[in-house]
Amino acid sequence: MNVNQMINMVIRMVMRQIMRRGVNAGIDKVTRGRGGNGPDGRKTAQNARKTMKLGKRMGRF
Repeated sequence: MNVNQMINMVIRMVMRQIMRRGVNAGIDKVTRGRGGNGPDGRKTAQNARKTMKLGKRMGRF
């Protein structure tokens, strides 16, 4: 593994974490008006995250 590949690997790992935080923050912001931190808002946020994961899996094919 050369230096360029190692740098790319580290950058991809960091970018993945940043993107995950951004998506989660966006989902939290959107679901805040639908129940806030109560059970309804939490459930909506969980469903949105599951849907995002499913869409990501479907995009791989």
